Amino acid sequence: MASPDRRQERAERPAADALRLHPFYRGKIQTFPKCPVRSLDDFAVWYTPGVAAVSRAIAADPALVDEHTNRANTVAIVSDGSRVLGLGDVGPAAALPVMEGKALLFKYLGGVDAVPLCVDLHSTDGLVEFVEALQPTFAGINLEDISQPKCFEVLDRLRASASIPVWHDDQQGTATVVVAALTNALDVVGKSVDDVRITLVGMGAANVAVHRLLRAVGADPARIIACDSGGILHRGRGDIEQVQDRYRDKWEVCTTTNAEQRVGGIAEALVGADVCIAFSAPGPGTIAAEWVAEMAADAVVFACANPVPEIWPWDAETAGARVVSTGRSDFPNQVNNSLAFPGIFRGVLDVGATAISDEMALAAADVLARFAERRGLEHGLLPTMAEWDVVPEVAVATATTAQSRGLAPLDRSADDLRRAAHDRISATREAMEVLIDSEIIPPPPTAR
Repeated sequence: MASPDRRQERAERPAADALRLHPFYRGKIQTFPKCPVRSLDDFAVWYTPGVAAVSRAIAADPALVDEHTNRANTVAIVSDGSRVLGLGDVGPAAALPVMEGKALLFKYLGGVDAVPLCVDLHSTDGLVEFVEALQPTFAGINLEDISQPKCFEVLDRLRASASIPVWHDDQQGTATVVVAALTNALDVVGKSVDDVRITLVGMGAANVAVHRLLRAVGADPARIIACDSGGILHRGRGDIEQVQDRYRDKWEVCTTTNAEQRVGGIAEALVGADVCIAFSAPGPGTIAAEWVAEMAADAVVFACANPVPEIWPWDAETAGARVVSTGRSDFPNQVNNSLAFPGIFRGVLDVGATAISDEMALAAADVLARFAERRGLEHGLLPTMAEWDVVPEVAVATATTAQSRGLAPLDRSADDLRRAAHDRISATREAMEVLIDSEIIPPPPTAR
């Protein structure tokens, strides 16, 4: 087994590679045609004068826009850069590399065309109005890396006003994969979600949504203890009560969880806990090994801060945790949104869904959990990005749930949806292989 120093060095290597390779490629995505241009004469069809006929047809029947353009497969990734990864408020320009990466995942994993839009808008009203104005061009919106409480209000208002699905991946995507991973983690340790003590470390966008979905799948709120930067949440947290109009979800957690009214910080919150789900300040050291040692036997620890988890997984294991997950793809048991959002949006777009409900998210979570269970949990709590055949199944579950709940105008069979999703994703991967093999996408330079 590698030494802790070697493991830490390996964990830090992606940052150095990223700084070396991003300027070489000058970003990660580009726009590329999907129609043939055999000669310049083709532009008479694709542009003027032929395109005028298409515009007139859409003006007469706006529903034709999805038939004549790429809108039906296009999502906007909208961020103001006010809460990026574990980096905080770095602004829209510094958020752009992250959103480009998100767009790459959308396309490679889900066959979805995604456009990063990092905007210099700081008010809730400004973000809501901006997204509402995008609806003629995009069939879905992925909100990303927006600070709280603004992110909650932006999502709530847009879900009520927009005619297209609006999804905040830091909330809904995170909660989806956590529920899926926890389902299988509890199976490994032989515990039930309705009977375990759960500690939530950090009460930002991620864990607020995790709390909501955990309760939806049967977790007992009395046995949940949440902890933010001010300590454990309880009814006596006057600092939150005073701003409850802005932090409605957090105050609701204060009043409905922690039946024993425990107080203190992370250390006290973890005593006797069966499960720790952390989306907090990047570590290592945010969660100490001695605190993990005070958890219940066969403890489950999800240390999901990026780019560095709250505690190194090997330290959590040494302290007694039986199952450990992080948000990183280079560690085992990754709990990361990338396992959910490509398939969810694939399904949403393929039936023209008008919203993404919690029921749709839970249907996706169930697929992720069952897929990993069938192939054996010894290989990980969740599928990996390499197991891309799970994506069409997530798409089918999402789409059919939307149809059954009256949220989708298109009626397509599960087999049709599965086949269409598989074909789109395969086409993307095959195109990538051609571009790499022909060196149109040049090979990366070797590290010095």
